[in-house]
Amino acid sequence: MAIFLDEFSKVIVQGMTGSEGMKHTTRMLASGTQIVGGVNPRKAGEQVGFPGDVTVPVFGTVAEAMAATGANVSVIFVPAAFTKAAVIEAIDAGIPLAVVITEGVAVKDTAEFYNYSIGRGTRIIGPNCPGLISPGKSNAGIIPADISGPGRIGLVSKSGTLTYQMMFELRDFGFSTAVGIGGDPIIGTTHIDCLAAFQEDSETDAIVMIGEIGGDAEERAAAFIAANVTKPVVGYVAGFTAPEGKTMGHAGAIVSGSSGTAQAKKEALESAGVKVGKTPSETAELMRGIMAEIASQQSAPI
Repeated sequence: MAIFLDEFSKVIVQGMTGSEGMKHTTRMLASGTQIVGGVNPRKAGEQVGFPGDVTVPVFGTVAEAMAATGANVSVIFVPAAFTKAAVIEAIDAGIPLAVVITEGVAVKDTAEFYNYSIGRGTRIIGPNCPGLISPGKSNAGIIPADISGPGRIGLVSKSGTLTYQMMFELRDFGFSTAVGIGGDPIIGTTHIDCLAAFQEDSETDAIVMIGEIGGDAEERAAAFIAANVTKPVVGYVAGFTAPEGKTMGHAGAIVSGSSGTAQAKKEALESAGVKVGKTPSETAELMRGIMAEIASQQSAPI
């Protein structure tokens, strides 16, 4: 199984005919994703060719694309100034999952489209994120599909590059789903949302959670893990060497006093029973130990 995205997902791409949309649609198709349409009001009715003699129709609206194809996922490669309108259009059309890749979206815009989505049945991932991948099944976003295969580890991460590194380091085990949730101050899907979904997924055995300095998302996730997650979780918090008061990396990664420091997050996670690595590689090693222990338990005679 997988969370949010599987081999039956039918994906449309808002902004498919732009340079980034074309590049990543090509990559998604190559990894086996069912891309069933693009959306661009100015190019509605066109057919766009991709390698492998694949043609993808372009629709004028998300609603038209969904009606014609049965799409249930939209990946959004729309410039930041137009992202809010694109997401609201997808919500109004009733798309179950909107993956917002665009970076530089105004926090006010994100707050507005996120609040608009509440109660309307659309899950938002992002913005400013790499998307998500269920290896061997589907890939919605910009995560490289060839760095890891299917397996039984779930991954949720604020950082795109650390998503890729963790997938590569644990490629011999593989992943059920890897979700890059983005590091902006306001995002649609959180660590807690993914932790809850992985907890319920019968084919995810263990979870890697990657956070970073700033805010209190990791502390809240730690409290959720302590109360609700029985599967083993390992964690990594980027930013142990970040100077106080300086914005580092993502827009949400700013530390004020002791609030939001990597050490405070590490302590909160460890108090919830999460093993936390000081580096990505150390975190991967902690997961290797857990997966080896799970394998030995499964192979032990009853």
